Amino acid sequence: MIRINLLPYREMEKKGTFLRGIYLLSGSFVLFLLILVSGYLYIDLSSGDLEQKIREAEVKLVAMNKKVGDIESFKRDKKQMEQKLAVIKSLDGNRLFPVQMLDELYLLVPVKDMWLEKLSQAGGDLRIEGVARDNDVVALFMKNLEKAGFIQSVDLLGTKEKEVSGVKLQQFALACVLKKRL
Repeated sequence: MIRINLLPYREMEKKGTFLRGIYLLSGSFVLFLLILVSGYLYIDLSSGDLEQKIREAEVKLVAMNKKVGDIESFKRDKKQMEQKLAVIKSLDGNRLFPVQMLDELYLLVPVKDMWLEKLSQAGGDLRIEGVARDNDVVALFMKNLEKAGFIQSVDLLGTKEKEVSGVKLQQFALACVLKKRL
């Protein structure tokens, strides 16, 4: 006997395949949306964390800038203090120089043959004026000055004859360059 199937199984198969396609397509779409939403949430949370880190870094930067400013102020104050200490040290080291210079100069002057009338110092220059018995005494005094520890060089500015109480003497003027002191 011949059997004839009157049920529309092919149409049902087509309908099932169509429904499976719709389910697969809608499932894929929902999965795509879930992936997009999860990506968006991940990026949003990451950007929120990054913004928080940026704010914290900016706060730290402001604090560090304040510390750098304090350090720069400290360095500036330290430099000023070192300059002041250097000036004080220089003044302290040089405060006895005039006394020592005059003491050494006193020892260089021939007592019976010469006397000094004027000493003047301007910076590193010393000007000496006086009266001597003759030019030989002035020359000897100049040689002794050149050997002195505080004189760098001695120049004779001039001499002229001067009469004091009937005695002819030589009036002289010397220009000396002092050695630099630390």
